[in-house]
Amino acid sequence: MASEAELRKRNTPKSTNADLKSEQKEQQPKAKPNAEGSRAQESALSSTAFIVLAVLGAAAVLVYLNPAVVTETVYEFFGFDTDAAPVEPTRAGFVADVEKRDAVKAAFRHAWLAYERDAMGDDEYHPISHKGTNLTEAGGIGYTVVDSIDTMLIMGLQDEYERARKWVAEKLTFEQDANFNTFETTIRVLGGLLSAYALTNDSLYLDKAVDLGDRIMPAFDTPARLPTSMVNLAQRKGVRAEDNKGLVSTAEISTLQLEFRYLAYLTDNDEYWDAVENVMRTIRSSSLTTGLASIFMNPEDGRFVLSAIRLGSRGDSYYEYLLKQYLQTNLTENVYQEMYNGAMDGVHGHLIKKGQYSGMTYTSELIPERNPRGEIQWRLMPKQDHLVCFFGGSLMLGAVTSGAVRHPVSIPPRPSELTPRGKRDWQTGVELIETCVQTHDTATGLAPEIVHFRIPSDNVVGSGVPQDWYIKGAEPWAPAPYDARYILRPETVESLFIAYRLTGDDKYRRYGWKIFQAIETHCRIESGGYASIINVDQVPVVHEDKMETFLMSETLKYLYLLFEDDSVLPLSEWVFNTEAHPLPIIDAARKANF
Repeated sequence: MASEAELRKRNTPKSTNADLKSEQKEQQPKAKPNAEGSRAQESALSSTAFIVLAVLGAAAVLVYLNPAVVTETVYEFFGFDTDAAPVEPTRAGFVADVEKRDAVKAAFRHAWLAYERDAMGDDEYHPISHKGTNLTEAGGIGYTVVDSIDTMLIMGLQDEYERARKWVAEKLTFEQDANFNTFETTIRVLGGLLSAYALTNDSLYLDKAVDLGDRIMPAFDTPARLPTSMVNLAQRKGVRAEDNKGLVSTAEISTLQLEFRYLAYLTDNDEYWDAVENVMRTIRSSSLTTGLASIFMNPEDGRFVLSAIRLGSRGDSYYEYLLKQYLQTNLTENVYQEMYNGAMDGVHGHLIKKGQYSGMTYTSELIPERNPRGEIQWRLMPKQDHLVCFFGGSLMLGAVTSGAVRHPVSIPPRPSELTPRGKRDWQTGVELIETCVQTHDTATGLAPEIVHFRIPSDNVVGSGVPQDWYIKGAEPWAPAPYDARYILRPETVESLFIAYRLTGDDKYRRYGWKIFQAIETHCRIESGGYASIINVDQVPVVHEDKMETFLMSETLKYLYLLFEDDSVLPLSEWVFNTEAHPLPIIDAARKANF
């Protein structure tokens, strides 16, 4: 059943102004002072002073015993949730929830063992038909295996890991004469190999990473040095994408940097670093004055092409990696901090909006259109992809790093530890996470791929109004629109993991556990594996026969870490690539030179 079908009544509070009447007081004749009156007056003053001192003393004791009385008021003044009131950092709040953590581990084994049984080595897995497929007719490049290895290491699944490593050592080859997506191959396979090396120091993974990196490098051979969307790994040749008229996606070309810079750091080969830094130099020189980026660029001249501006598909990880490039080199490359801060100013100035009924915070998209006179106008579309749900956690992480007055900050941060921009980003991040959690308010408890938000032009009136967000095109008893599906995406639980690490607030674990239970209830295939569902508002669900690799690489990894002790992969020492592969924060000798 479509989410629009559920109507919620809201009552608008009314207030009235009472008429205030002033009353005339009779003038009383002044009495002459006398000795007895003076003594009475002194006695009254003494009693009053005693009462005042007693009240102040009691208040002081109350504040001493319960400092939250003051700190919560201060937090409210600065716009912080009282749920995140400052407390002294403590390890006690971050101990593992072993039962829930191990339940997530069991879910990973349920997914992996089915894939290993039916499709070991294939790029993708189809749990209902019990088979695997590859991305090209020439063969695969181990997407699922390499994407999952670091999760096994983190979870301590030694037997599964040893079998996966054996496959990589004996069967993984990149000598495939076919076109592979440059971005996806980098974040999933190159990122997976580098993360496995960082966690094990096993040269097998570094050797494979160097081989793959060298095969991807020719993609950067374009006039503007912006990488092509595809690359033929056997021919070592960049290939233009046919579906986008040769244009390149902003998110895709700006989400290779963590991987190639770490590869350069490990090998002392600056060519890797130079290739991805040139991309950022070009983006910065072409950037819009708003700090935002449209979703396509031209690899011929290095300029942005008139196209949508959004935090969802083809835009999302551009903003993510602005911050993470600053984090990767231990907060030393100020150019990325400047680009990130400018982008966040643009996001707040143009894309962050409030729901008209409940006031929930959400992000919009800007769509360029030509008016009858041929002039370009930007139309604001209240549309938010599930992909955007990474952004709440990213904003909170940025607030305590780029937006911090000093390092490290408290857990959670005190207002005095953050700049005004940091306070703003923290609060928006908290609110966006709440919105993303609310989009799980469906029949299945899972969020749809895309939601829209109510705006005044909807002309919805009456005492009963639809909720702020809805699934566009969803109608009872009609085929489900694409927007209604859930494909095992990780973005909300990614933000929950970050938010919990930065606050210690147990509500983020409660949210995550509820989402995990919904996945178990509606996506689990009893014979093995997990499948996407066609409509989050229909029960019983209809499955799609596909298990995305990011289920094991991201969704289950972030859920596991949410319930794990915070000594495992601390955010002060590791940065996660956009496919959730942890890479260590490095102290590199070189810095950005633009």
